[in-house]
Amino acid sequence: MNPTVDKAIHKENSIKLIVKSGFRDELIAAIGRFNDAALCRCIPHEVYSGMPMLLAVLSFVTLAVLLRSTAHSLIVRGLRAPRLAHQRVPEHLALQAQSVRLPVGAGKMLFAWFVPVPGASRSPAVLLMHGWGANASLMLPAVAPLHAAGYAVLLLDARCHGNSDDEPFTSLPRFAQDIEAGLNWLQLQPAVDGTRLAVIGHSVGAAAALLSATRRTDMRAVVSLGAFAHPYEVMRRYLTEFHIPYPVIGWYVLRHVQRVIGARFDDIAPINTIPQARCPVLLVHGVDDEVVPFNDAQRLQNAGRAGTVECVAIRGGHDPSAFSADYQAPLINFLQRSFLIPQNTPTITNAPILL
Repeated sequence: MNPTVDKAIHKENSIKLIVKSGFRDELIAAIGRFNDAALCRCIPHEVYSGMPMLLAVLSFVTLAVLLRSTAHSLIVRGLRAPRLAHQRVPEHLALQAQSVRLPVGAGKMLFAWFVPVPGASRSPAVLLMHGWGANASLMLPAVAPLHAAGYAVLLLDARCHGNSDDEPFTSLPRFAQDIEAGLNWLQLQPAVDGTRLAVIGHSVGAAAALLSATRRTDMRAVVSLGAFAHPYEVMRRYLTEFHIPYPVIGWYVLRHVQRVIGARFDDIAPINTIPQARCPVLLVHGVDDEVVPFNDAQRLQNAGRAGTVECVAIRGGHDPSAFSADYQAPLINFLQRSFLIPQNTPTITNAPILL
């Protein structure tokens, strides 16, 4: 075969392959390997004359792919909470705690402190779950009053937090998985009564506790500290705070976040899960909360099943340690009543009480 023709055919096939693959740089390199005369001999004139348009289209496609990849990387990075070291340990509060590691699946392990009730054979237990970007040490102030009331306490570090294992990202559904791993661990402890388990969660931890309460039958009570009503609203507030326009950019971010975490916001939103909770719920919320407005607690109470949700309004903001002393008494009272009544039995619901 004529070497010039053979070369032209090889070139034509190379261009077809590259166009199909959509790699603009490779296309330009392939074109550069041959002169215009060879191009004209192997490509019809109408195709060759449209090459600038083709390159423009490929440039747009390449840019779109690059932007999507970059956006995905930024979103996943944003779903990685800042990992903070424990600011204090149980010994600082004269608590005798055991440091434990428990499995959460896929070979990952969670760190936790377990504070059993001395001398008790089968005590009720309360699992404490912190919020986004915090860790178990933030929940330590709640341990002493719970312990004094006769409850064993498990303080968890969620994945990507504290001393627990890492993940590419974390999310509300993963917080719920971590809570359920902790409940499974408590069920196996001989010093714990597996029929009397409760969860106290803060912020995202509270939202995750409500999600777990829709699918667990061993949770006798949930105490929510500063839970938001809907993650969509939280994300919209963040977008506004960082001056990210919702049309196009913000809409895409929220849509992609749901794809990454594997759950629709509507399916995991506390305002939609609280009516499905299989146990009584106590909502504790600061009237001065600037992160999650107090109105969210009122909406959650109204959304709950009649007679199953109580609400206590306290003075303070979003930090649970700032108002822990205020909600100790109603919290302990709520747990005592919840552990006494049969599961799935409505409790008396009061209007929000300001302490």
